[in-house]
Amino acid sequence: MPKPVKTDPTCRAETGARHPRMARVWDPLVRIFHWSLVGSFAIAWFSPVWRNGTLHHWVGYLAAALVLIRVIWGFVGPRHARFADFVKHPAHVLGYLAAMARGREPRHMGHNPAGGAMVLALMAGMVGSAVTGWMMTTDRYFGVAWVETAHWLAVHAMLALILLHLAGVALASLRHRENLVMSMITGRKRVEDGVQEPSGMVREITQ
Repeated sequence: MPKPVKTDPTCRAETGARHPRMARVWDPLVRIFHWSLVGSFAIAWFSPVWRNGTLHHWVGYLAAALVLIRVIWGFVGPRHARFADFVKHPAHVLGYLAAMARGREPRHMGHNPAGGAMVLALMAGMVGSAVTGWMMTTDRYFGVAWVETAHWLAVHAMLALILLHLAGVALASLRHRENLVMSMITGRKRVEDGVQEPSGMVREITQ
């Protein structure tokens, strides 16, 4: 398999570092949001409304609130949390996917273009699931077939996106030799030797 071409300015090849330098990339709010959203969807999926309606409804509301907080944080949070850092033009995303198909995609400290698009898709899917789920509890839309269908489609679209997201995380972890799941737990990612973030020096973490 050809090695990815590392063209991103923050992503040059490491040269045999025994203990690679690490930088804080994901702030606590981003990590809490990520894992709370994972938990919310999992609980909602395994507690269908006909089995435990109260729990199902409340975790749906929690998920919607989490997305709202994340949207605000996407404008006021630190660099890699901001939409400006990872939301790219569709042509840029397609170009990244084409490079990935050739095994030549660059490594990014934050979300890569495909990952950024996935973040938006997952947030939209979660909002769609929560809104249609709420509509089903109202007098006006209770029992309305198209609302129930829309909720079913939104939830299953979310499941498909999650599976695609997991596949992308696994592929990127293998290609760039880093554990992205652990990065979202610790907030840390490897820094290439002699490279600075465009906004200044990265904050190093001693091993």
